[in-house]
Amino acid sequence: MRIDILTIFPEMFKGPLTCSLLAKAREKKILNISYSDIRSFTKDKHNMVDDRPFGGGPGMVMKPEPIYLALKSLGVKKKNCLYKKPLKKPYVIYMSPQGQTLNTQKVKKLSQYEHLVLLCGHYEGIDERVMSWIDEEISIGDYVLTGGEIPAMVLIDSVARMLSGVVQDRSSVEQDSFYNGMLDYPHYTRPAKFRNMEVPDVLLSGNHLEIEKWRKQQSYDRTKSRRPDLLKK
Repeated sequence: MRIDILTIFPEMFKGPLTCSLLAKAREKKILNISYSDIRSFTKDKHNMVDDRPFGGGPGMVMKPEPIYLALKSLGVKKKNCLYKKPLKKPYVIYMSPQGQTLNTQKVKKLSQYEHLVLLCGHYEGIDERVMSWIDEEISIGDYVLTGGEIPAMVLIDSVARMLSGVVQDRSSVEQDSFYNGMLDYPHYTRPAKFRNMEVPDVLLSGNHLEIEKWRKQQSYDRTKSRRPDLLKK
C-alpha cells in the first residue's frame, strides 16, 4: 500500500512512523509512506499556506492553491471522476473533526485501497473549494486537535495492522476488540499467581474447548458492561 501525507509539518511523522511494526512494514515494502510539505507548493517568497477568512472572524484558513497543486502532483482528480479500477485510484482523505468517526469497519475498507492520500488541515480548516478533490472526511473523535497530523498517524497505524504481513499472527488482529463487533476477552500471562491474584482455572486446564467458551462469554460480558451500544448494533 502507498500512503502520501500532505502536511505543513512533515517532521512530526519521523518518530511514530519509523518505529515498531510500522517501521518493519516499510522495510518489508508492505507500506510505502511519503510526505509532501504543502509549503513547497506555494508561489510567494514567504511560502504562505494560510490567509484571513472572507467575511471576517477569528483564525486563518488554509489557501486552496497549494493544496490543489500538492494533490495534482500525486495524480489526484476530482472526486466525481470515473476510474476503471477504483481501489487503485488515489483515495483522498481529509483529517477533519467534522468527518465520520474512524472505526474498525472503515479501517477494513481503507485497507483495500492501494493508494491513500491524507490531507492534514490546520488553523480553522481548508478552503471549502478544495473539497472537490476530497473523497472522504475522517475524524478520530468529537474533539479538536491543533492539526490533522496526529489523526493521520492514528489512521495509518490502524490501517497498517489490517495489511497482510504487518502483524505476524493474523488471528491476533481478528480477535482484537471491535473486529467482530465486540470487545476482546481478558488476557493473562506468567506468573500464575501475582500478589494473591490468580489466573482463572479454566486457562490452566488445557481444555481448549472450555477455554474458547470462557473467552467468548468474557468477551460478551465485557462488551455488555463497558460498551452495550456495540451489542445493539
